[in-house]
Amino acid sequence: MPISRPDQASSPGAAMGCPGKGVWGNEKPMNIGKSLIIAGLLAVAPAFAASQTALAQDAAAVAAAPADDSDAGAVNATAAETAAPAEKVAPPPRMKPTEGIGMPRPGEYTLPEQFTATGNQARWIHDMLLLPIITVISLFVLALMLYAMVRFRRAANPVPSKTSHNTFIEIVWTVVPILILVAIAVPSISLIAEQYKPAPKNALVVKVTGYQWYWGYAYPDQDIPEFVSNMLPPEKALANGEPNLLAADNRLVLPVGRPIKFIITGADVIHSFAVPSLWVKMDAVPGRLNEKSVTIEKPGVYYGQCSELCGARHGFMPIAIEALPPAQFDQWVRSQGGDPAGKAGEAAKTADAASATPAKI
Repeated sequence: MPISRPDQASSPGAAMGCPGKGVWGNEKPMNIGKSLIIAGLLAVAPAFAASQTALAQDAAAVAAAPADDSDAGAVNATAAETAAPAEKVAPPPRMKPTEGIGMPRPGEYTLPEQFTATGNQARWIHDMLLLPIITVISLFVLALMLYAMVRFRRAANPVPSKTSHNTFIEIVWTVVPILILVAIAVPSISLIAEQYKPAPKNALVVKVTGYQWYWGYAYPDQDIPEFVSNMLPPEKALANGEPNLLAADNRLVLPVGRPIKFIITGADVIHSFAVPSLWVKMDAVPGRLNEKSVTIEKPGVYYGQCSELCGARHGFMPIAIEALPPAQFDQWVRSQGGDPAGKAGEAAKTADAASATPAKI
């Protein structure tokens, strides 16, 4: 066996496997093979790990597919229900007005009959409190004037009295008016508080907009866009059995027994939305949203007018409110393409769907 020389075996080139005649030179093919195997393993290991991760993710996706498919089916079903065209619903027949209800009557000298709680309270204050006090004070002052004219006339008193004051009378005419004002103020303040009480959360929201010279009504929660209401010509009003100058082509339809929140504004000049039989009167001011709440107690047609001078045709802006039972009102809403439940119903459906959907783990 040939033996290499010591200087060859110890040289750096031989130790690194460089060409030469010796033991290290004979091991060159084996070193190269090991290096190639190690490099191959290092290159394959990341790809193998990535493939294992992808397989695990695919398995998890396959396992979750039934739940996702059910959720997707529910979403698609909801979308299909939403996209399905609404069934055509005929509106309820136009209500005929009743003589003396919701309209002025010939020879009427007091407030019209009221059909809201605040209206009845206001009418009671007017008829049972204010009118008696006014009548008694007027008759008392008239009696004092007649007594003074007769008792202290020149023929009966040639020498007039020089009395300058009377303590008892001064106390009486100071204390009695104070008591009268207190008796009027207590129910009046209560009425004011009731008139401006905020509407409850379940109230029907109606936006009222005054224009020159007509009204616009919208139901935002029911998705009913604004429609306009103009005065009917005299011949059409007579044919419908409605009072002239008060009949409107498109009435404001409202439910009976449900709180209603009016959002009132003006588009051009100041108007005033006033319906005497419902004790409703609120200015419609451009750039401002005024609120008025009311609950109608009886079905019927209630008329009003703009009560703020707004231009040449101010006297031709009638208001006609048709109050329907709840079932007929829902029918009217559907006939207009709206949802009677409104946003409150949508929120309830969403809450029910969320509670019915099982939680994912």
